[in-house]
Amino acid sequence: MAEMIQYLGTGRRKTSVARVRLIPGGQGIEINGKSMKEYFGGRDILSRIVEQPLVLTESLEKFGIKVNVSGGGNSGQAGAIRHGVSRALLVSDETLRPALREAGFLTRDSRMVERKKFGKRKARKSPQFSKR
Repeated sequence: MAEMIQYLGTGRRKTSVARVRLIPGGQGIEINGKSMKEYFGGRDILSRIVEQPLVLTESLEKFGIKVNVSGGGNSGQAGAIRHGVSRALLVSDETLRPALREAGFLTRDSRMVERKKFGKRKARKSPQFSKR
């Protein structure tokens, strides 16, 4: 049995972690066992975020993509998948690095939610001030 070549990449964004497998010659993007359209519902913008590195490197038709993603919400997961796809593309072809770096897809977005402080309603929102 011939060994199947796969390119792996891990992406992170907010509290989401995505494990991405690029399969040469495959078709479509599968996220947690569902098609991308089914997974993200009607939010086209999230699908476009996931496809950005593939469109940039003109490899949308070259790879089938399988993703396991956990944690966070929809937009964080889409960002994590984009990061993972970018890193997996690098494993497949190192010459794509300048283009992906220029677009900012290889940089892990380190912004996280600020923690709630005691005496506050949220991280910074204070209770309404009453003079009397």
